Amino acid sequence: QVQLVESGGGLVQDGGSLRLSCTASGLTFSNYNMGWFRQAPGKEREFVGTITWSGGNTYYADSMKGRFTISRDNAKNTVYLQTNSLKPEDTAVYYCAALHRSRGVRGIFLRESYEYWGQGTQVTVSS
Repeated sequence: QVQLVESGGGLVQDGGSLRLSCTASGLTFSNYNMGWFRQAPGKEREFVGTITWSGGNTYYADSMKGRFTISRDNAKNTVYLQTNSLKPEDTAVYYCAALHRSRGVRGIFLRESYEYWGQGTQVTVSS
């Protein structure tokens, strides 16, 4: 049974930082591109960024570039999302998701491309 478990969310002030983690089990982690998405109340789930299976490439939504950084540790089956300079509009539930590397990177921006999802972790940024 595949499980993705996010952690590290919480309440932070405007301009603050958080490091989110997502630990996977039940799959060969190093075979999966790992993505982060977020969903704010009343909004669609949106792409944040993805890191390829080897960690060699990362892709970000334009609004996250320069503020958010994705990394991974395949030995720990964990992917990270470092969020800096947080703004109130970054308030959302953040989800990690897994996409097998055999599917390539063409669909990494689309939530329907991903096979497995975590339950999410809440990030709240106060003004």
